[in-house]
Amino acid sequence: MKFAFLIFKYFPYGGVQRDMLRIAEDCAKAGHTVTIYTGEWRGDLPTNAKLTNTKLTNSSLQVSILKSKGWSNHQRHQSLINAMQVAIKNSPVDLVVGFNRMAGLDVYYAADPCFMARAYDEKNWLYRLTGRFRFFRACENAVFGKDNHCKILLLTERDKAAFQHWYQTQDDRFYLLPPNIPTEKFVGKNRLQCHTYVREQFYLPLNANIILTIGSAYLRKGVDRAMVALANLPETLKQNTWLIAVGEHESASTFLEDAKKLGVLGHCILAGGRADVADLMLGADVLAHPARSELAGIVLIEAMTAGLPVLVTDVCGYANHIARAGAGIVLPSPFSQAALNAALHRMLSAPEASLQQVLEQQVQWQQGGINYTQMMLKQSSPTIEADLLLEFAKNKNAKDKMPENMMKAVS
Repeated sequence: MKFAFLIFKYFPYGGVQRDMLRIAEDCAKAGHTVTIYTGEWRGDLPTNAKLTNTKLTNSSLQVSILKSKGWSNHQRHQSLINAMQVAIKNSPVDLVVGFNRMAGLDVYYAADPCFMARAYDEKNWLYRLTGRFRFFRACENAVFGKDNHCKILLLTERDKAAFQHWYQTQDDRFYLLPPNIPTEKFVGKNRLQCHTYVREQFYLPLNANIILTIGSAYLRKGVDRAMVALANLPETLKQNTWLIAVGEHESASTFLEDAKKLGVLGHCILAGGRADVADLMLGADVLAHPARSELAGIVLIEAMTAGLPVLVTDVCGYANHIARAGAGIVLPSPFSQAALNAALHRMLSAPEASLQQVLEQQVQWQQGGINYTQMMLKQSSPTIEADLLLEFAKNKNAKDKMPENMMKAVS
């Protein structure tokens, strides 16, 4: 089978980008051909992949970087979509899979929340008069509209209701995916060695407490909230605690300004995008993810797999897994900064408990996450997305080959 994967841009530390590449590699390993069409590729190419801007080569995994033009962001997106559609017309495939919303998809990987819901809940009426709004509304409708046939790979059940409210999308077009369990990232790694590695990497004391945040959206991921919680720790504990923010933050200046205002500039490290996230997870003390909005949050599953206790808001789609596993603390809505401050204090050193009790609680959170992800791993296929795509492609090809009267019978 031949697959086309469409994504606006690739960078190695984005959640949907990593999911896209993992699924593409699963399809290629199964003997199929995947061409990734994108407008930007940052980082190394996948192993054994070929870069091509012409016709398909013999490689089972290819990356085609297409040009786009336009003054605004949404104009460049539309230009890129047009270029993708031309490329696919010139090199036909069995299935077109999108990781951003656009017209012409057979399958959409739903890694973002409902645009229309956010546009009405979080924006004012002036925003809804803009060209940007009209563009993204049209793209979302092209995927979820009830007159379309695009299949939707859904990460969490919660957002299905929002899509159906705005688009009346049929139930049978949604396919709920279990979280991917990334055990291979942590194979062969030693927790004690990673504990030392992280502190040596950032020139910190070997007994330092480390709060880890991972994500490239400073406000949406709640990095600012974690910083406030750090600033509100008791002085003795705060002096031995550092926040390490991993991700390609566009708000680097805001990060540094906020840290300075809070008096914790010397205890906040903007680490950028990194290839050693697995080591950081195994060596840190807490993953703080007090997000304002998060459809799923694969970083939460990764933290559980690593045995890293998690502090998370309940708006995150995968927060329910943290609660079920007993792998940390889930903060209820509406958000309370005071509750986050108290929870972080508790996770690092609860004043009413003995050191032994604190250590026992940390081990419970750690082991709860590990046990839960191991159980999930046994219950589902690690290549479920690739398995589904192959099934969709086979069914599509079978329908395409049917006479028209038979097509009507199965529709």
